[in-house]
Amino acid sequence: MKNGKLLFGFLMIGLLASSCYTEVIVEDDIFVDPPINTALVLENYDLWYVDINATKGNGEVPFLQRAFTISFDRGIVYANNNLVGIGKTGNGLGIDVGAYATLGGDVEINHDVDGLWRLEVYRVNNNTLELYDTRSNTSYILRGFQRSTFDYDAVFYDNIHYFLQEYEVWEKTFTSEYGAINEFDEENYLQFFVDNGGYFRSSVDAQGIPLSTIQWDYEGDYVVYDVANDPTLKTLTLDYDFLGNDYFELYVINDSTIELYHVASETVYEFTGRGYMQYLKSNDGSGKKRSKTQNPTMNVTRQRNM
Repeated sequence: MKNGKLLFGFLMIGLLASSCYTEVIVEDDIFVDPPINTALVLENYDLWYVDINATKGNGEVPFLQRAFTISFDRGIVYANNNLVGIGKTGNGLGIDVGAYATLGGDVEINHDVDGLWRLEVYRVNNNTLELYDTRSNTSYILRGFQRSTFDYDAVFYDNIHYFLQEYEVWEKTFTSEYGAINEFDEENYLQFFVDNGGYFRSSVDAQGIPLSTIQWDYEGDYVVYDVANDPTLKTLTLDYDFLGNDYFELYVINDSTIELYHVASETVYEFTGRGYMQYLKSNDGSGKKRSKTQNPTMNVTRQRNM
């Protein structure tokens, strides 16, 4: 974002021209706008939500690409890289991921894994910043919030497909007594992958076995949908290769348990996450990275009677 610097140049020319024209002589003074107090701006809000869909450019700053929120607190950088524990980890700020110092209108971040990054800081408005990486010509938009007013639940539901990927496996731990018998009754494990645009696997192996011994029986594509006029309801389709699909209403019970309501059979299933993957300091290329996404929307009515 270079408009601000260009505008500053034109203002300087105008100020100098005005000084000469009115024959005002000021010795040893330079007419400049007072620089923004970069540290004060960054620390003005407890949390900065990384609006990944507003990113501009084809490069990336890895630690911003992973983060849901980032915080600057007296020289320490904190980030919420996981949805599991968001709002509770680090008293809401997340985990300590590095250190920072401000240099004029820039912030220099020494990330524990990704190393040293110097980013230009631009204030878009009172609660919006742009962090610009000159090396990759990429800008990230950050929205500022205080912890007391930040809607952690909204972040959770807006990014729920990432939550499904934060456990290696989801194990079925409950099936309701009511509901019609259906083929999904036999499936005890689900696995959701980051890659391949929404790929899943399922297994009918017995419950309680070691994760490493699970044999995967089915695979296919999955999609998480928003529901029109119902922001806390998500729906999930499992499209099995060569076997049709299953449709569920998706509910989050807590940080490790989801409920799948099988609409066709009216059966309720609970799955518990096993093998939590905390995206802390992974530098082996396997860590989760957010990308520009927008869930498709369904025009349906909630069927589960809570």
